[in-house]
This record gives sequence, structure tokens and C-alpha cells, in this order.
Amino acid sequence: MAGEKILIVDDEQGMRRLLDRVLSREGYETVAVPGGEEALRELGIGGVDLALVDIQMPGMTGLELLERIKEFDPGLPTIMITAYGTVESAVKALRAGAYDYITKPFETDEIKLTVAKALEHERLLAENRYLHEELAQRFSFSGIASESSRMRQVFDMASSVAASNANVLITGESGTGKELIARSIHFNSARKDKPFVVLNCAALSEGVLESELFGHEKGAFTGALGTKKGRFELAHEGTLFIDEVGEMSLNAQVKLLRVIQEHEFERVGGVRTIRSDVRIVAATNKHLDDEVRAGRFREDLYYRLNVVNIHVPPLRERREDVEPLARHFLAKFAAEMGKAVRDIAPRALSCLLAYDWPGNVRELQNAMERAVVLSRGEVITPRDLPQGLQDQDEICLKVPERGGSLTELLEDLERQLIVQTLRREKNSQTRAADVLGIKRTTLRYKMEKYGLLEREE
Repeated sequence: MAGEKILIVDDEQGMRRLLDRVLSREGYETVAVPGGEEALRELGIGGVDLALVDIQMPGMTGLELLERIKEFDPGLPTIMITAYGTVESAVKALRAGAYDYITKPFETDEIKLTVAKALEHERLLAENRYLHEELAQRFSFSGIASESSRMRQVFDMASSVAASNANVLITGESGTGKELIARSIHFNSARKDKPFVVLNCAALSEGVLESELFGHEKGAFTGALGTKKGRFELAHEGTLFIDEVGEMSLNAQVKLLRVIQEHEFERVGGVRTIRSDVRIVAATNKHLDDEVRAGRFREDLYYRLNVVNIHVPPLRERREDVEPLARHFLAKFAAEMGKAVRDIAPRALSCLLAYDWPGNVRELQNAMERAVVLSRGEVITPRDLPQGLQDQDEICLKVPERGGSLTELLEDLERQLIVQTLRREKNSQTRAADVLGIKRTTLRYKMEKYGLLEREE
């Protein structure tokens, strides 16, 4: 890429001039120096993207300079130049961290190609580091939009278990974010640089499921036109996320149990035993203990998977998460669609808070995507929301379309939510507090604040 800075280090003036002329014509910025000390000063100035270093130099040799370069900047690609081309010098340079080496005499095309490959390799490494940092930030527990104390407990447990190799069973209704928790466990573990592989049991028949888990050999069954690696092979040294594990047949459960116990398997139609180093995180929206009692799920497999259980509560039990999640999705979709939508109107927010969200976070995400698509201004209004949310008129229409402080509007909304919840729960403070995701003592304090204490159980 034109403009990248290359440091040329060679004690021969003619060689420095040649390299400077060849690389400058390619659009690179070049700095040519005769020795190691001058090279270190240039590195101290900064901005060097690649170094070309002669191995045989008086004073500080090229290999000694390479060692100093790696101490200064381990990621700086360095190409060594030697007039001798011995295997010994090349091996020493590569072991010391050189990207490659070339021998004198050389063709100018060889220099140009080697430099271009080294810089492209470094660009790919930098991009990979950036993507890993983005993933780590995206799936950090502190970066997940939540203000719920119950979800903080979920994150604390997930953070603790991430440091281990224990299998994890994540339970909760569909759409609560079980896969997000699984990915966060992986990207906060020692396996974060290894694969995270997903398998959804609900989407596969029994025969296909076995092939997806363990792979198959060519000719193992009709349609097996070649060898295929299964999820266990693909996830080697990483994490295998088995979603909807409760949908797995009893026959498949037996085979999964064997892999967990023995850490080995064979592909379908194969005879070679393959070792497996995989951490399993499973998820289900079923009550597996009930499935065990009904004989639909193996008890021994249940205990193997359920070493640590993390239950993700439904969104209706952590309503304090509705607004931060809605604003998170608003910002995400507005950026993706290039729209200047920046806020949620109070009445629209009241609709979001009054709704029970049977589809949980996934339903909220879909609702906000639709709202951003339909919005004609900078603020989401009730008419931008799905009909089921617009039907929350009992709450929505009571939020005044008048001026006033945000505190006053939110207090008015909070009072209405408490009234509606108490009515729906037949004035049971215990059940209402559970639905609202707050302590019963907190509910009583708010009822006293809003003059609602006459609503006794």
C-alpha cells in the first residue's frame, strides 16, 4: 500500500541506494541507514511499517538488530538480506522472528513481491487483532445493555464460570439471549482465540444431527459424496454451543454422552477414533428435570451438561432492561440504515414498558427494527411500533402530550405500571413485585409514595 514507511538497513551505500530507488518507485516512503544504531534511532522516531535488514554488518550484526527490533516492536515485519544464503543464517533469522529472507544477488521483482506480502500479512494480522478486540468488547459482560439486578447476577455467574472448563447449561424462554450469554462465556475464557461453533438441535432430524455432530466419511450414506468434519472437530480446543438440546433424540443423547465421557468419537461410517477437546455450553427452553422424569431426556447426560446452570429470566421479569435494550437497538438499527432516528417519545416508551414481551429480547429487537424502518422523523412514536404494542392504550394514552420534566413523566408512568400490574395480579403485592422485578419492600415504598397502599393483598 502506497505511503507505508520502510526502514532499509545496509552498510553498503550502493545497496541502500538500489533498495531506496526500487521501493520509492512502488510508492513507499523509505528511510535508508548504514547500521544498527541509526536504525534504532529511526525506530524511536516511529511510523516504520517494515524493516529490511542486512545480516552481515560491522558493529551490530543484522541478527543482533533483529533481536533489538523484536524487543522494541514485536509485531514489526522484518525481512533479512544476506549475501551468503546459508541455511544456518536463514534458520536463525526466522527463529528470531524474521518474516522472511532474501539472498544477494536478487531480482528487483523479488524484493517488491516479498515486501508486499509481508505488509499484507501484517495488515491481515492487524485486522484479525481488531476483530478479536471488537468481539471481546461486544461480548464483554459489562458491555451488555442491562440495568437489572437479576441479569447482573447472571453476568456474575457467567463471568465466574468462563474461567473454568466446566460444561454449562443455560435455561430460559426463547428469545431471552441464551446464545449471547454462551458467546460471552466463550470470549471471556481461555478458549477465546479458538472456534465458537453453534449447533441448533431443533432444526435437524436425528440422522442429520449425528452427521452434524460427528461428521461423516465419503459413502457413509446416500448423498455422502465426500468426507465432512462435524461440529466436534470444528470446535476442537474451543466451545461447542448446543442450542435447544432438549430436542435431541434419546439415541443422539447416548452418543453425545459418550463423547463427553470419553473425549473421543468416530465420524459416521468411519473407523478412526478422533480425540475431542471441546467445552460444551448447552441451552434449552424446556425444563430438563421434567423431561428426565418423563423419560425423554437421559438423567446421566443431564448431570453431565448441568455442571453449572445459568437461568436467564424473561424480559417481563426484568422490565428495567426494556428501555436500555430498546435504546441499544435503536442506535444499532439507525446506524445500519443510515437514519437520523435518535430518541423514543414518552408515549412510545410507555407502550414498550407496559407490554409483557412473550418473545422476550428477540421480540423487542424486531419491534425496534420495524420502528426505525417506519419512522419518518428523529423520534420513535407509538404509530411506528407493532400493533400489539400500540394496543397498550390503557397506559400509552395516559402519558400526557404536554411539557414537563422527564422525572415527572417517568413517575407518572411508574405509578400507572404499578396500578396495572396490581390489577392484573389481583392486588397481590408479592406477585406484582415479582413481575416488576423489584423487592416487595420496594414495591410497598413506591405504593406509599403514590398513595396506593389501600391496594392490600
